[in-house]
Amino acid sequence: MIEFSHVTFRHATAGSPVLRDVDLTVPEGQLALVTGPTGSGKSTLLGLVNGHVPHFTGGELAGHVRVDGRDTRDFQPRDLADVVGVVSQDPLAGFVTDTVEQELAFGMEQLGTPPATMRTRVEDAIDLLSIAGLRGRRLATLSGGEQQRVAIASVLAAGARVLVLDEPTSALDPTSAEEVLAALLRLVHDVGVTVLVAEHRLERVIGYADAVITINDGEARLATPEQAMATSPLAPPVVRLGRLMGWAPLPLSVRDARAQAGELRTRLDAKDPADYPTHPAFPLSDGGLTVKNLRVTYGDVTAVDDVSLSVPAGSVIALMGRNGSGKSSLLWALTGVGPHDAGSWQADGDIRLVPQSASDLLYLNSVQAELARADASNGRRTGTARAILDELVPGIDDTTHPRDLSAGQQLALVLATQLSRAPTVVLLDEPTRGLDYPAKAALARSLGRLSGRGKAVLVATHDVEFAAAVADNVAVLATGELIAHGPTADIMTSSVTFAPQVAKVLRPAHWLTVQQVEAALK
Repeated sequence: MIEFSHVTFRHATAGSPVLRDVDLTVPEGQLALVTGPTGSGKSTLLGLVNGHVPHFTGGELAGHVRVDGRDTRDFQPRDLADVVGVVSQDPLAGFVTDTVEQELAFGMEQLGTPPATMRTRVEDAIDLLSIAGLRGRRLATLSGGEQQRVAIASVLAAGARVLVLDEPTSALDPTSAEEVLAALLRLVHDVGVTVLVAEHRLERVIGYADAVITINDGEARLATPEQAMATSPLAPPVVRLGRLMGWAPLPLSVRDARAQAGELRTRLDAKDPADYPTHPAFPLSDGGLTVKNLRVTYGDVTAVDDVSLSVPAGSVIALMGRNGSGKSSLLWALTGVGPHDAGSWQADGDIRLVPQSASDLLYLNSVQAELARADASNGRRTGTARAILDELVPGIDDTTHPRDLSAGQQLALVLATQLSRAPTVVLLDEPTRGLDYPAKAALARSLGRLSGRGKAVLVATHDVEFAAAVADNVAVLATGELIAHGPTADIMTSSVTFAPQVAKVLRPAHWLTVQQVEAALK
């Protein structure tokens, strides 16, 4: 269904190809997972499938990409729309109508589909994606997971037999992500749709994949999930746990790992997870951030409902909850930019926020210009922001335009510009979106250094693995209310939704990370 034949692609302003001599085939009715470091070319490979690259991006393409027999050299994206459907990580930004039914019909209207056929396809898409209850809803009122399912349904209704998805679960809570992946799996198994998905959170997807395309240094290799994970430096916790223990076959899911973990659980019975912390703990002080009875409303909707929370100086607190639970509203209120109706907060110094849409803070023409502006406006010596950026995602060229960076690279750039100010309180809203495992580890080290210098860090995140590795405490919001707040191990191991993979494998013990287990076994 998808064939790359000796494909090499070079961006117009790049000195070397982003992809070199890619030669692979993804058969019909398979889910292929695309992995690779941040900025390795995953989005470029996806863009080649629907012709967006190079028809819209420009650049030099050698070789051929064929989808259902059509060479993308000869077909514009609009000419492939009846075969290839593209779903971005932010579906709301791609919607062109107001309601679910209108959005499902829009693509077919543009393709000139007969009205009788349109009606049948809309009903089929609604049933396949289990969104009958959303039929009359306005798109702006849907949760993130619901928006993703509607976006998938809209391209499916248009007749797409190939779905291309770029980080489809990056902005979703664990439950919503599972709903989207279950819908994709049903399309693959029951309808024969071919799915190509790029995703950094491999723990969510690897267990569903039929094949893995690994991109590194311009090369793309196709392998089975077991083959790819055996040696990949980018591997989810359950795979790294299997490697540590020498399990065969290598587990790709929590279920696979639990089946082999009996002996490991026995060896850990006499150990106390508290003796093996997931990160260094630093002395706490009365400073930092204190929130009292904060309330935020939007019309008749209460987004934050009487929340009181303390983030001591020297600590990292993870703020978790479903999409729409009030996390972002809370963070924006604390900056003074977002609204608040009641309550108060106190901080001992400057509060800086890194928002979900990191690109909103980028407006200059080069990476170097953004970094220099940050150092100058923050009163820091030249090179401070650059050093932080290199810790997060090394190797980004100074002359690159920020809009040409991947989502993960843009986030790292904004983190560097904000952290260069050395604020007293740091707020981060979904900071791991678009980051691979090494970049997340580097971010975790940066947050550790901030807390070690007495900063208070509040991180809103759906990334349970990241939260388990960095947070001293976890606060959970639900419909705007603070429903739980306590030590990370206590909160995360008591929840099915927010438990990391290691906790699920070794339940009921309070182990959270592979590093903890490795330290205990030594």
